[in-house]
Amino acid sequence: MIHSTAIVNPKAELDANVTIGPYSIIGENVLIGSGTVIGSHVVIDPYVTIGPDCKIFQYAAIGAIPQDIKFGGEKSDLKIGRGTVVREFVTIHRGTAAGRGLTEIGEDCFLMAYTHIAHDCKIGRKVVLANNATLAGHITIGDYATVGGLVAIHQFVKVGDYAFIGGKSAIPKDIPHYVIAAGDRAKLHGLNLVGLKRHGVSQKTLLLLKKTYRIFFRIGLTVNEAAERARAEVEQVPEVVKFIEFIKTSERGVTR
Repeated sequence: MIHSTAIVNPKAELDANVTIGPYSIIGENVLIGSGTVIGSHVVIDPYVTIGPDCKIFQYAAIGAIPQDIKFGGEKSDLKIGRGTVVREFVTIHRGTAAGRGLTEIGEDCFLMAYTHIAHDCKIGRKVVLANNATLAGHITIGDYATVGGLVAIHQFVKVGDYAFIGGKSAIPKDIPHYVIAAGDRAKLHGLNLVGLKRHGVSQKTLLLLKKTYRIFFRIGLTVNEAAERARAEVEQVPEVVKFIEFIKTSERGVTR
């Protein structure tokens, strides 16, 4: 159903059962999957793909050109995965040629009101961004991560899977998988045990992650020393391997 006051470009492709609310504007080269609901006064600019069963609430601005002085008007894209919810006044910009050329949001994400996602970001599956979370360009956020309200994340930062960032935090460095971080500037506050337990991580794996976390962040070793010790002393289950590799390969350095 398309409301009579909505403006839909003839070059937009809408699948079956798409709903477009009053006064919304859908640009050319926009693809919208079946069952997606677009609220009132939403603007979706060109080169945006929205998967099935998404919900875009009123006054969201989706796919505008990047806030990047190097942007030269080149074609770039924004993709939003199946089942993602975009609440009021959210802004999401498409990519740049200097970056990935693509801003990407995974399936089943929940983007609360006034969230901003800048150019070339890559957001994983089932990510929650609370009100006024602000992501600069080129940020990567892993699956099942949660970013609290009023959080500002510096460009090129990587946030690991299942990480939890507390509200009103400033994030200038990478946040490893599975941890809690908070503060200005953010510091680590242990593992996200509640989140990991909720997602069925075994007690054995939690104990191994605790031991690995202690080696890296509690006894004063360098990253290389900690990695060597963790590989020698901790059983290398997939979660431990992933944790070590994230820290070893960080380009910005990790939050401590």
